[in-house]
Amino acid sequence: MALTDLVELGEEAVFFLLCRGMMMAQPTYLTKEGLERLKEERDHLFTVRRHGVAERIQRAKEMGGTVDNAEYEEAKNDQAYIEGRILTLDTLITNARLIDEEASSDVVRIGSTVEVEDDKGRKRQYKLIGSAEADPSQGSISYVSPIGKALLGKRPGDVADVSAPAGQIQLKVVSIS
Repeated sequence: MALTDLVELGEEAVFFLLCRGMMMAQPTYLTKEGLERLKEERDHLFTVRRHGVAERIQRAKEMGGTVDNAEYEEAKNDQAYIEGRILTLDTLITNARLIDEEASSDVVRIGSTVEVEDDKGRKRQYKLIGSAEADPSQGSISYVSPIGKALLGKRPGDVADVSAPAGQIQLKVVSIS
């Protein structure tokens, strides 16, 4: 992003972008596929969406200037979102730590797939990954989620006490892969 682009975004948007980047300077645990998806999204935003919004801004300026121009304001808001997302993705990618999914372990760790059984005998399978690509509906949970935190370091046969919003849950580790 050029300095002139930052000036056009405004002081508040630049402050937001800078703070957002600083807050996310911690390691981002990702699978190889997750890292590739983030790179693809960043490249798409950088090459396609950024160009498109620049054209929209230019057309809106030509049609009615910048004062009281809803199309111009909407395009500028889209530009701020796109630039913020690019910054976020750059930070995630820069701080990426690949999860070694091939390493076998008898202890639950980031990258493990864990089969657990609750106190009612229901079995579930969870894959512990980083927050950036977690999707609980698909069985992929963050290692910093309540269940993920409780399972880390456990071995088959161990019981994890989970402090969840719905209350305490006990999960017995059945297997780790």
